[in-house]
Amino acid sequence: MVNELAELRRRLAAVERAPAPVTKFDRYPAVEWAAQGRPPVGGNIWSSVGIANVTGLTFDRVEVKFITDHLYAGRREAEVRLAAFRHTGMAGREIVSASGVLNLTGDTDRNVGVVIMRWVHGIPYGWDYADDTTIYTIELQHRYRKGPENRRGTTFYAIAAPQGTDTNGNILNFGHTQDDGGKWWWVPTYRKDSPWAPDFVTIPNADNGAYSISALHYCVGLPAERIPEATPKGWAWVRGGGHSWGRDPDIREPHFSV
Repeated sequence: MVNELAELRRRLAAVERAPAPVTKFDRYPAVEWAAQGRPPVGGNIWSSVGIANVTGLTFDRVEVKFITDHLYAGRREAEVRLAAFRHTGMAGREIVSASGVLNLTGDTDRNVGVVIMRWVHGIPYGWDYADDTTIYTIELQHRYRKGPENRRGTTFYAIAAPQGTDTNGNILNFGHTQDDGGKWWWVPTYRKDSPWAPDFVTIPNADNGAYSISALHYCVGLPAERIPEATPKGWAWVRGGGHSWGRDPDIREPHFSV
């Protein structure tokens, strides 16, 4: 009994000496990792590719990470930014703040790039938000600086029919046709009522000319001592392609409203 009591006291003392858990950062769920092809939206205005719900956030600065692909210098280049929105609950939203514009210029060859951005989000109220119904999000937005590329397909002259058509028997004839220069040529022609017919067929290019950007791989709220580089304009680190800072933050620029 004495030994059991001593062990119980030892455990209580250990619990009392244990450090109190303190939240060191805010974690927001990862949305997507694979880089997806992003077409221009709404006449190439700002549109969101990644969204993090940051309602009830603790810190006034965040770090986000995403990856890029198929960015080529001078051919298809992206503009990206981070933007904060207030949602009213009536399927509407209001832009609160935005980072500066980060130009992603890619490289001459294909590279999968990694981008980290650190930003002071400027959301009013922050951790002391005004009411219990307002929702805040931080969104990764993109628009084309150059591109998309016009990737042409391949055209060839083929003899084709719907899948499953019988290939036995005399499915084709040969006849004459005259070109613009007056020369006659033997060409394949199809019999009357035959499903087979020669024609020019174009196979689209498998590469549609768009660059690829992943949604937010993560969005994390951190204190100033962890990410001192964060500013209202933003800070970025890019691997796997060129980059530069463009326009200053401007929440008046058109954005997709959905």
